[in-house]
Amino acid sequence: MMLEKLAKIAERYEALEQRLGDPAVYGDREKLKELSREQKELTPIVAAYREYRDACERADQAKELLSDEEMGELAREELEAAEGDKARLEQELKRLLLPRDPNDDKNVILEIRSGIGGEEGALFAADLLRMYQMYAERRGFRMELASLNETELGGVKEAVATVEGEGAWSRLKFEAGTHRVQRVPETESSGRIQTSAATVAVMPEAEEVALTIDPKDLQIDTFRSSGAGGQHVNKTESAIRITHLPTGTVVECQDERSQYKNKDRAMKILRARLYEAEREKQNAAIADTRRAQVGTGDRSGKIRTYNFPQNRVTDHRLTGDNKNFNISAIINGDLDGLIDALTLNDQTARLQGGEGEA
Repeated sequence: MMLEKLAKIAERYEALEQRLGDPAVYGDREKLKELSREQKELTPIVAAYREYRDACERADQAKELLSDEEMGELAREELEAAEGDKARLEQELKRLLLPRDPNDDKNVILEIRSGIGGEEGALFAADLLRMYQMYAERRGFRMELASLNETELGGVKEAVATVEGEGAWSRLKFEAGTHRVQRVPETESSGRIQTSAATVAVMPEAEEVALTIDPKDLQIDTFRSSGAGGQHVNKTESAIRITHLPTGTVVECQDERSQYKNKDRAMKILRARLYEAEREKQNAAIADTRRAQVGTGDRSGKIRTYNFPQNRVTDHRLTGDNKNFNISAIINGDLDGLIDALTLNDQTARLQGGEGEA
């Protein structure tokens, strides 16, 4: 069954190559973009399938030489290597054939809130915000703050940001949940280690076609942007507050000096929140998952612990030696190794659940 599916994918890939070589396609930018995206998605599958077929051919050729007196020993070694490659590539192909998350290529709405720990929880939330900003820069994503509520000491009570870039959701979707930190706080004079927490919510940005918002249902207010302690950072009313009257959803955006930019970003966040709420209404399981993302913001339900005294980050969804990472690298935005491990863990669980058997 899997080989039949792979053969069809290879045929489709070859057809795409021919179509993309047609000059007429280059006159239609949308069609070119669509076909190029499909080809890019199929490329790793086709490459692994070609390797698998090559390993099968090598194994067949080696079997034919097993009885040869001069070549028998070399044939046995080649057969063993080819069979090993076949087994490895079979697992790789099963993984590649897993159904894609339909949101994987979408942009992300990222929300960070301080949890337990008072000011230290807010300072940790600020560290997480910086971590994601540095990671976005590494990946070539564009991360822009929509709203930021800071404390007097530079901590973050709440931050909302948009992350734009190809595959943003696929890289950040596992970040949702309670993040716990263990360290000596800057506010602690006795040197005692304190445990604090912050929560992260991750939502796919809703597309324009996914949701219709009637302008009559919106109340749009302007006000002056303010920084920590309520000090005004500018004298113009450039900040925007949008209230969706039917649901009571309120979004504020004050990071930009331009009222237009603030309104545009606030609408993106509002749309994402309403889209997420609609999904929750339609599917109770999604609602449970959404609520489970951040839990209560206390130490229970944690997905990850940042242990500064022991110089490690532990992701509690992983097992064995693969669950610990260098804290300096992680906190400075080098998240790819951790995210790759979580992605592989998810794919392995789905394979064990039978999703890759078709």
